[in-house]
Amino acid sequence: MELTRQPLVALCVLLAVAIAGTANVATATEVEIQTTEDVSSYIVHVAPEHAPTLSRRGLLTNRAYGSFLRNHLPVELSLSNSDDQAPRVLYSYAHAATGFAARLTRRQAAHLASARSVLAVVPDVMQELHTTLSPSFLGLSSSSGLLPASNGASDVVIGVIDTGVYPVDRASFAADPSLPPPPRKFRGRCVSTPEFNGSAVCNGKIVGAKFFRTGSQALRGGRALGAKDSMSPLDTEGHGTHLASTAAGSASADASLFGYGEGRAVGVAPGARIAVYKACWHGCASSDVLAAFDEAIADGVDVISASLGTLKARKFYKDTTAVGAFNAVRKGIVVAASAGNSGPGESTVVNVAPWFLTVGASTINREFPADVILGNGETFRGTSLYAGQPLGAAKIPLVYGGDVGSNICEAGKLDPAMVTGKIVLCDPGVNGRTEKGYAVKLAGGAGAILGSEEAQGGQARSSAHILPVSAVTFADAEKIKKYLKAKASPVATIVFRGTVVGGSPPSPRMASFSSRGPSRLVTEILKPDVTAPGVDILAAWTGAASPSLLDGDTRRVPFNIMSGTSISCPQVSGIAALLRQAKPKWSPAAIKSALMTTAYNVDNAGGVISDMSTGKVSTPFARGAGHVDPNRAVDPGLVYDAGTEDYVTFLCALGYTPEQLAVFGSSANCSARTGASVGDLNYPAFSAVLGSDRRAVTQRRTVRNVGSNVRATYTAKITSPAGVLMTVKPRKLAFSATQEKQDYAITFAQLPSANVTVKHTFGSIVWSDGKHTVTSPIAITWPASQVADM
Repeated sequence: MELTRQPLVALCVLLAVAIAGTANVATATEVEIQTTEDVSSYIVHVAPEHAPTLSRRGLLTNRAYGSFLRNHLPVELSLSNSDDQAPRVLYSYAHAATGFAARLTRRQAAHLASARSVLAVVPDVMQELHTTLSPSFLGLSSSSGLLPASNGASDVVIGVIDTGVYPVDRASFAADPSLPPPPRKFRGRCVSTPEFNGSAVCNGKIVGAKFFRTGSQALRGGRALGAKDSMSPLDTEGHGTHLASTAAGSASADASLFGYGEGRAVGVAPGARIAVYKACWHGCASSDVLAAFDEAIADGVDVISASLGTLKARKFYKDTTAVGAFNAVRKGIVVAASAGNSGPGESTVVNVAPWFLTVGASTINREFPADVILGNGETFRGTSLYAGQPLGAAKIPLVYGGDVGSNICEAGKLDPAMVTGKIVLCDPGVNGRTEKGYAVKLAGGAGAILGSEEAQGGQARSSAHILPVSAVTFADAEKIKKYLKAKASPVATIVFRGTVVGGSPPSPRMASFSSRGPSRLVTEILKPDVTAPGVDILAAWTGAASPSLLDGDTRRVPFNIMSGTSISCPQVSGIAALLRQAKPKWSPAAIKSALMTTAYNVDNAGGVISDMSTGKVSTPFARGAGHVDPNRAVDPGLVYDAGTEDYVTFLCALGYTPEQLAVFGSSANCSARTGASVGDLNYPAFSAVLGSDRRAVTQRRTVRNVGSNVRATYTAKITSPAGVLMTVKPRKLAFSATQEKQDYAITFAQLPSANVTVKHTFGSIVWSDGKHTVTSPIAITWPASQVADM
């Protein structure tokens, strides 16, 4: 059975959008219209007063919006000689948004956009998907701290919007007899299909499993999904299974991938329940994702974890995921979202709406080294998850892919006569890492060395290769090329070192791929919010796909090792679940504040967390407020709280029209909120722009005392960004039993003698009462015309 609605909130979703040829139709209501084909899918936001009435069970059928279409389209647009051009409702939304998704022609969409009862018409688009050690790296222990304080989050439901789940013979999703019954407030269920026995899957650990495919199928022109896709919540891709077990998987002894990362695998919130909403089918249609949000909210989840998002940040009222998350947060659901995997470029971060908990990715203290040893004795440390027959100590011929048919090692283009029995050096680009190794194997090669993109700096990526392969950094690949050119008969071998855990190199380090700020939409909101483990994380895997994701790879494994902000997101979703149970009265904003203000910025060697793309110190545009520290977050001292009205005021400050606000379900009058500044949103971080026409900026905040000492007094310590004179008023905040909130303001003023040589400078403000330290990062952006020597 396929469903069309329901809720939760810890959103870890990274989806990349490709829209070919869009045009704007100038009407009373803003609308984006795709022109690449006459019939396409659209999401129609309807004014609440014109929406059909919900049933007594809070449900809404597609038939109701079918009537809406018939009433709002003239006969000549409603009727068509072609069934393909007849308007057709795909989904009805009542919780994550008010409206519906439908197949419409361009003229039908334009006509609806002009109707007074319609707020916006937005094209449906495809988005793409962006642990034995990570819980201990996070400091989680069953004997002390947040884990026992929250009882493992046994009363919390985490909704995972992704590719589904593979529960068959997976210890991570096994029923745990020590768990109490599932929370009665949760109203979801597991649907059943011929391929998915819902009654068996819903075992107390998994409490919900639903799927949404209508939007994806419509965007593919009605063509059937892939032959290997299961028309059920069953995960045939692996991504969703990995994420769900990372967030809340039960303990599993002796977990590993071919011996790599061996140990006890357990989710961050091992007692939490999992509700699965399968909305991604080799990409995620926005209409399916919004339907999953709708259903999760209706089901009553506590956290939504969605590792997906658009390729570039979109205006919030056009971003259906941001709209769905807004309405989830309105219901008290925490939404954790991935920052994106488009780093290290500037302003690549997505999911930047302030109601998201946006997560970057960083390393843990574990590596899988694979040394490349050249004939001249030079050794380059790479990385690999290869587990077959090793090459051995004897060195064999080494060739460059560009000299034997394909520099990027594309399948079918390498010359077997020149590759057989040799190691091939491959450039990055076009095809995936495991595909390069497979291409070398098909051509008879004995092994491969994969170079990385130059922008990735000191990071190479591990993969479960099917022949001996080591991935090395761009700089090391260039050195290997020089050796190849200098020697008439170059040789090499690869030595696999297994799993190495330790303090060198330091950890955490920011992953090169993790998307960076500043936000291209709202500079005043510093994103990402935090970073968490997202590099080489072991978790459960589907039995329907190989660990390499190659069709020619017949291996099947219960666990796999993956990297990405989509992997770090469920880590934070799990922590949010623990905090939700430990602090049930905290709002989503308070939970985010606790995680941000208690995050740390120093690695295990005592230095500031470094950036793998540069080898230098990272900035808040990479790491946000810092690396999450769950045990400190349970007692943050102060929190920066915010709710629906605060976010509406923020949208008013952005200049949103009444129609755009109504997309979020708000009927607020922005004229009554004049004087509000975007930078005054009560956010646990500060970001501002200074320049010749803006010499000073003041931002205001309110903090609430949640510590045990109701009479605490906090004193501010400031570290001013370069080129800035920073003042705080007042410098002390005194709380009492009747005064749990206090206001303060920070003014950032450009120093007259400022000679700034970079585009961004950074600082911090720390409030302390002697027991707690409440830290907020500060980012100042300087216009290019102000930057000296650039």
